[in-house]
Amino acid sequence: MTTATLLVSCPDQKGLVAKVADWLYSHNGNIIHADQHTDASAGLFLMRVEWQLAGFNLERQEIAASFQPLAAAIDAKWQLHFSDRVRRVAIFVTKQDHCLYDLILRHKSGEINSQIPLVIGNHPNLEAIAHNFGINFHHVPITAETKATQEKLQLDLLHQYQIDLVVLAKYMQVLSPQFLAAFPQVINIHHSFLPAFPGAKPYHRAYQRGVKIIGATAHYVTEDLDEGPIIEQDVIRVSHRDAVADLIRKGKDLERIVLARAVRLHLENRVLIYGQTAKSKLGLRTVVFD
Repeated sequence: MTTATLLVSCPDQKGLVAKVADWLYSHNGNIIHADQHTDASAGLFLMRVEWQLAGFNLERQEIAASFQPLAAAIDAKWQLHFSDRVRRVAIFVTKQDHCLYDLILRHKSGEINSQIPLVIGNHPNLEAIAHNFGINFHHVPITAETKATQEKLQLDLLHQYQIDLVVLAKYMQVLSPQFLAAFPQVINIHHSFLPAFPGAKPYHRAYQRGVKIIGATAHYVTEDLDEGPIIEQDVIRVSHRDAVADLIRKGKDLERIVLARAVRLHLENRVLIYGQTAKSKLGLRTVVFD
């Protein structure tokens, strides 16, 4: 069953659900999922609506033009997606393999609807894993002196493989503002419950603070380190009996689950980013229509 999905954000006002539903009804649309949220503090209405294309009396290339007058009337920002467009994902890695294995196995089992044609590593350690699953691996080493040149090579590879989304699966490099300007669709997994313990070695710092809960956070990448809009988080309890190695072991389980959830939600068009700039008081936020 092929579907179309609209993600809509606009100033809150009366009758928005009815207007969108009426537009769909006028074209014989059969809604199979609809959800909405109003952020009163921002004065914004946010909506996700999905409908069957079978029986819809607009061709898919006509849908955007048909919806545009309504979008203009309600001052909406909007996206249109189709379920049969399988997006192409590149995975960036360093040396840790647990998130890479997890994403590939979930993809192979059909749990994550995508293609994974490319793995890029700044070390060669995980090349065999990619090749064992028939995925192209490119070793792109990066130092402070070569960062600009090597990121240009990475961007060329993303273009060559027609990549739609980059997933940082324990990629221990900070992407430059220039990279993100050229390719902003990037999801990262951070091994703490942000905003606690951003940056390096969060498990070590959590152990030093004697925390009783550790977490993992999947977020979109922005220029501000570990401050991008959050997609998914989870936590697990730890105790005084746990050493740093125990925190890392427990945290890896969370990292796998949280990253996989975030990638799936993104690929199913269930995440809507809204808000001001990343440096504003509230920053960018997400609504996740799960």
